[in-house]
Amino acid sequence: MSDNYEKVKEFVLELGFRIDEEIPEEEIIIVNDEERGIRNLVIDCEDSVLVIEQLILKFEQNPGAQVFERILQMNRELVFGAFVLNETSDTLLYRNTLALCNLDLNELESTLNALSLGLAENGEELLEFAN
Repeated sequence: MSDNYEKVKEFVLELGFRIDEEIPEEEIIIVNDEERGIRNLVIDCEDSVLVIEQLILKFEQNPGAQVFERILQMNRELVFGAFVLNETSDTLLYRNTLALCNLDLNELESTLNALSLGLAENGEELLEFAN
């Protein structure tokens, strides 16, 4: 287990999140905070990069170019991170990466706040995309 992993865990707890699951051998923690719209957020220490990823929705069918265009427009309004598609384009995720070598508390907090804000501002429209 690396020092970075321990530092990230301390930051997460200092920010008031509850760690619901840990996979220490992979340096992954999973957190939830329903009030902030954060559900099963994966925080993964990968070598020199911290990967933060949350499932937003799964598409029942291909939603088409207009939906993907709108998601790109939503990204323009996000302060940090982005809404991204998985490899098969059937799942929408929020994702951000941060350098671990000089990570500080406010960087992590800003990313988590950006996710919460992005969901608050776009949540209803995102839910419509799932249908």
